[in-house]
Amino acid sequence: MAQASIDALLRQGMAAHGAGDLAQAERIYRRVLRQAPASGDALNLLGIIARQRGDLAQALTLSAKALASAPDSPVFLAARGAVLAEAGHFPEAIAALRATIARRPRDMVSLRNLGQALTASGQAAAALAPLRQAVALAPGAPEAWLALAHAAREAGDATLAIQAAARVGALPGVPAALAEQAAFIAAALGGAAPARAPAAYVRALFDQYAPRFDADLEGRLEYRTPALLAALLAAQGLVPDGSRRVLDLGCGTGLSGLALRPFARHLTGVDLSPRMLAVAKDRGLYDSLAEADLLAWLPAHPAAFDLIAAADVLNYLGDLGPALQGIGASLAQGGVAAFSLERGEGGGYALGPGLRYRHDPALLPGLLAAAGLRLLAREDVVLRQEKGAPVDGALILAARDGA
Repeated sequence: MAQASIDALLRQGMAAHGAGDLAQAERIYRRVLRQAPASGDALNLLGIIARQRGDLAQALTLSAKALASAPDSPVFLAARGAVLAEAGHFPEAIAALRATIARRPRDMVSLRNLGQALTASGQAAAALAPLRQAVALAPGAPEAWLALAHAAREAGDATLAIQAAARVGALPGVPAALAEQAAFIAAALGGAAPARAPAAYVRALFDQYAPRFDADLEGRLEYRTPALLAALLAAQGLVPDGSRRVLDLGCGTGLSGLALRPFARHLTGVDLSPRMLAVAKDRGLYDSLAEADLLAWLPAHPAAFDLIAAADVLNYLGDLGPALQGIGASLAQGGVAAFSLERGEGGGYALGPGLRYRHDPALLPGLLAAAGLRLLAREDVVLRQEKGAPVDGALILAARDGA
């Protein structure tokens, strides 16, 4: 096929792609590859579609092939860096994005992606320079200001974080989800805490985290909450005999499902993040999975479960009343709830700088009673490590009245 015809096909594919018709765009790009198997443009664009669909393995393969066809292409380097970052391969992502910027210094998106990769890899202070460049190049881009707010918060510069978050909220036409997230950052740094984390923020956070979630939690963060909850259940006489209808709230990638499966005749997982649920599905532990907000999902399943677990989930809610009422209503008579909290004090809840809520366990008896539950057991534990420091928490078991 003549280059002119290939170029025309690529333009058609990009038009469909830009219009959101990924299926048509993919068909056209694959047609190009049948005629020109080494077309870096088609490989790169197919990689972008794979990334949009959440197929990071395919996106990594295609972006590598595209870059191999033209190793100095800033377009291919930028796409490669972005997908490497999303997959959690931070050293390689940072190298690719720095190479992109060396060739294209005013690439705002790559500057933002570099800043986000540096922040996610624990180098928040180093992220500030590229993110400052990004907002200088595109002062009307809320995503860049939001990335700067997150990096500044992680770097300990509360003043800059609050200023950057305020800029997001002040931009005309900013999407509501971004404005909510910016306000949430400001609240964590001293503003009035909302009753819960924005659902869109939690979904996006865990979608981005899904590829590296297990490795980070079980390795760097020494996460062990599901195993601790399972041990507390067993200590209270709940035999892991496979007899119960079990609900894993905020199931994530299924790490908690590993601990809960021995208790379950039927194991249901619910989570906001589709990418986390895709990993959970691949584990083969769950009988059913649902993508939903727990506050909306629980009321539709009255008295449906014998055991409901929420490991490191309620720390994204400030006001625990609605969640506990939903859990109580979804438990059968004699059913048990098992959950963890990050431990706070002062008689209420507070939003910490890590963007998670801490709760004073002294409030629990009253909240549980209002939800038709009674406290069975409480155990103070270290839930995980964060920035080299232990995160103090509490494990709670509660029973529905009649147990």
